[in-house]
Amino acid sequence: MKLRVLCVAALLAMVWGCQPKEQKPGEQPAQKAAEAPKAEQAPAPTPAPEVKKEEPKPAEVKPEEKKPEEVKPAEKAPEAAAPAANVLGEANPTGKKLALQIYVMSQCPFGTQVMDGAFPVMKKIGNWVDFRMDFIGQINGETLTSMHGDNEVKGDIIELCLQKLVAENYGYMDTVACMNKGAREIPNNFEKCAGEAKLPEDVLAKVKACVDGDEGKALLKESFTKAQQAGASGSPTMFLNNKPYRGGRGEKDFMRGICAELTEGAKPEECSKIPPPVTVAGIVLKDKRCTDRNCDTTRLEGSFTSMFPGLELKTLDYADEEGKKLFEAEQIKYLPVILFDNNIEKAEGFDRLARFLKPGASGAWKVFQGRANFDPKAEICDNKVDDTNDGVIDCDDATCKNTLACRPEVPGQLELFVMSQCPFGVKALNAMKEVLGAFGSDVKLVVHFIGDEQNGAPTSMHGQGEVDENIRELCAAKAYPDKYMEYIWCRNQNIRDANWQACAVNGIEAKAIEDCFNGEGKQLLLDDYKVAKALSIGASPTWIANGKFQFSGIDAASIQRNICSHNSAFGGCSKQLTADTSAPAGGCGQ
Repeated sequence: MKLRVLCVAALLAMVWGCQPKEQKPGEQPAQKAAEAPKAEQAPAPTPAPEVKKEEPKPAEVKPEEKKPEEVKPAEKAPEAAAPAANVLGEANPTGKKLALQIYVMSQCPFGTQVMDGAFPVMKKIGNWVDFRMDFIGQINGETLTSMHGDNEVKGDIIELCLQKLVAENYGYMDTVACMNKGAREIPNNFEKCAGEAKLPEDVLAKVKACVDGDEGKALLKESFTKAQQAGASGSPTMFLNNKPYRGGRGEKDFMRGICAELTEGAKPEECSKIPPPVTVAGIVLKDKRCTDRNCDTTRLEGSFTSMFPGLELKTLDYADEEGKKLFEAEQIKYLPVILFDNNIEKAEGFDRLARFLKPGASGAWKVFQGRANFDPKAEICDNKVDDTNDGVIDCDDATCKNTLACRPEVPGQLELFVMSQCPFGVKALNAMKEVLGAFGSDVKLVVHFIGDEQNGAPTSMHGQGEVDENIRELCAAKAYPDKYMEYIWCRNQNIRDANWQACAVNGIEAKAIEDCFNGEGKQLLLDDYKVAKALSIGASPTWIANGKFQFSGIDAASIQRNICSHNSAFGGCSKQLTADTSAPAGGCGQ
């Protein structure tokens, strides 16, 4: 099981995107027509502005050409310094345009990927499309927040101001495309990219005034509202012709999708140049005995089919002779998996999927494991069958000891599974200050971490910095079981700050944490990861109440409600705790 960002998830996230709330692969909400007012769509391209005349070189003047003074401004090629004069391809005699609406986050790699695919299409058939980008975030009064922090909010504002003020012929796209090349540098790369895109100084001044003034904030608030009304919670969420778009994200993918929606006989010439997709054979190998949500491949199949239009999938079950034979031949350990024949290497978009595929043992297939964690040869712990024929059934089998079905109930025990740098995990941990204050000694909190192991070393979704912080927090919990949350709450004020020692105060010693970090810390984390893996937990935050009852939530009231549903006599159940409705309850996931 590999991590994403991104990790398995870079693939799942690539299919999914950046998710401020948990969303299954390929799942996107329907958009209501009333939620897409015409006034919010990108303005129609207008004729190129007048540009300075440029005397042609004598060698370039042919006898039959008009003299320079006879050339009308609209007929003359625009100068490079005028971004509004981008070429939008062949003319559109119909006058009708197809709406392409995307909802993204400016620092989300999957949002920038979509823009990188769509922008070149606009330069080829922009006269046939009304393209509009809006942004996903949260509104809490006058405060605007986004998944990747304040820099993303500023980046969203910059790109909205560009879209408004450099709208003609999608002139803003050159600057945004440049910013996307260094998305983590947004917003600090704005002026550099504006220079590379040759944005005129007077236009740049207007954009900066928009960004720094009330106009930019108003544009972003309006954009966030529009995204919420459309049900867009994951970046990217896309609509083509007012219908959810689930196709690929490359230039040819967008071209293919747009051309399919245009009326036959009224399409640009570019539509006839699209090559047919590569045919790829695929097999979904699963086990019908597995009822865990990780074994449901329905949406993932739909996402892969959209990503690779030439994909032809069939399904096999482990119980079938053909399925079991394939399982053994390819030396597969966990199900479900999706296998692709070697034509996948020729398909558009393969480069985005390649690092998530492993060659099967036979060499005939490439195997995608995703979240696969079901061992078809192991005991199933709640089906009252001796699956392994060893004389013991379900929880009596040693392999079932740590599964949720076989865990003993422990009233008052509250386990939280997180990634230390996951913003949703941080929110959940912070909410525990209020929860623990309300419940006191009735609730015992145990913090576990979610991650993986590679070549004997711990890994985590957000990189080595997160691995290191996971270890430090485990070390703090071991050395200071009664006050380690004080260290965590302090760290959460700026979880990526390298100066963790500043939070080793009030009786918590930095040396004790550092000694553990350099000693047993790595093994502590690897052992802790096994708890989440045994329970098939991959989303941060995930809670387990009383050792058996799994739930999700990031605000104090939600946590309280779930504790009290299994411990109604606790005194904390009668208290009113904070319900945070400003942010969706979701998480970072494997």
